[in-house]
Amino acid sequence: MAGHSKFKNIMHKKGRADAARSKLFSKLARDITVAAKSGMPDPAMNPRLRLAVNNAKAESMPKDNIERAIKKGAAGEADNMEDIRYEGFGPAGVGIIVEALTDNRNRTGGNVRSWFSKFGGNLGESNSVSFMWDRLGLIEYPLKAGSVDTIMDAAIEAGAADVETDEDPEEGGHLIYTAYEDLNAVT
Repeated sequence: MAGHSKFKNIMHKKGRADAARSKLFSKLARDITVAAKSGMPDPAMNPRLRLAVNNAKAESMPKDNIERAIKKGAAGEADNMEDIRYEGFGPAGVGIIVEALTDNRNRTGGNVRSWFSKFGGNLGESNSVSFMWDRLGLIEYPLKAGSVDTIMDAAIEAGAADVETDEDPEEGGHLIYTAYEDLNAVT
């Protein structure tokens, strides 16, 4: 701490909190920018952007910062960020898939490799783990969105793979599973 001055103590506490908040806002803005660049700049039409905006709002990010990040991504001013997927095995042969957003593949690859080896795993080749899972999209609607038959008919017509309904009045809802590539079309 800063000694006996109350205001210096406040300054140091506030400085640490502001630095952490700034780092978080930068990460959220980068996620919004990349989501807006990769799809439509409208959150209603771009589920990845909608999720990024909701995460930013949950962390109390100012609205003008969110809008600025969307405009930056829509104008194509964003850095060359790319999604990379690493696969490997953790301790006891557990399959692990790491998806990362990076501007430097070499740096990220080295970091991921070091984390795997630090915790007793090893980085694998492409498709060494992903064959164990199916990549699906999940859409969740509340029960009040419609009856079971209505939701099922609309989902199957749009190209959904499966529809489940939980009739619990408090936490229930309609779960629609679809191929990952068809997520926007089925939504």
